[in-house]
Formats: sequence, structure tokens, C-alpha cells
Amino acid sequence: MDHHNRHVYHCPLRWGDMDALGHVNNGRYVDYLQDARVDFLFRTAKELGADDLETGLLVARHEVHYRAPLRFRPEPVRIELWISEIKAASFTVDYEILDAEPYTSYVQARTRLVPFDFAANRLRRITPVEREALSKLVGS
Repeated sequence: MDHHNRHVYHCPLRWGDMDALGHVNNGRYVDYLQDARVDFLFRTAKELGADDLETGLLVARHEVHYRAPLRFRPEPVRIELWISEIKAASFTVDYEILDAEPYTSYVQARTRLVPFDFAANRLRRITPVEREALSKLVGS
């Protein structure tokens, strides 16, 4: 598996994220994924000069596959994310929430994002600069 284009985000667990069994509540994972994605896109936008990638995006679809329960602990959990597809007016981010040692996969997920022009209140296409920036992050 080619992991070199994966962005890594270390996500802290909060006590309030837990259910009565001491597992992360399923609804909290979407927040974790968003935190990782914002970190990823902010950094990418800054490094690659594609500033609209930071803010001008709407979530069109989320898919979340719960693989194993994540118990509360003081250490953060690792989130790896990468771009899996770039179309004319959308792109897809894939994620895995995991522990590296020993390898345990808790969640695999995917989000389709569409660029939005908030000033004009309409969807827009991905610009050449954005496409170039995103294409550097295509992984598997």
C-alpha cells in the first residue's frame, strides 16, 4: 500500500466523546474526520497557494464504516487521510482512523466535497491551481 501521500493528524480524545461503555460515540467520529480534514486542507492550501480550499467547500456525502470500537485513553488516535478522486466540480477525501502499533483500524471513511462560491451563492468548478494542489495529495 502506498502511504506516502497520506496526511497524518493526531486527534485527541475527549472524555465527553465517550458512551457509557467507555467507547467513542459513533457520532463523534464525523467531528474527528472534520478536524483532520480542516487541518489537511488548511495546510495544503497554505503550502500550495489554493486558499479557497480552506473555506469554500460543502460536504456532499459522508460514508463511515465502523471497524472496531475505540476505547477512551489519554493518547491521541492517528487519522490518515488522502485524496482518492478529483472531478471537475468535486473531490473525495478518504480516511482511516487507526493505531499504528499494533495496527488496529477503527474507522474507514470517505467524504465527497464540492467547491462553493459563497459570494455568488453557487457551486463552482475546481480551479487549475486547486487541481494541481489536490493532485499532489492523491494516495491510496
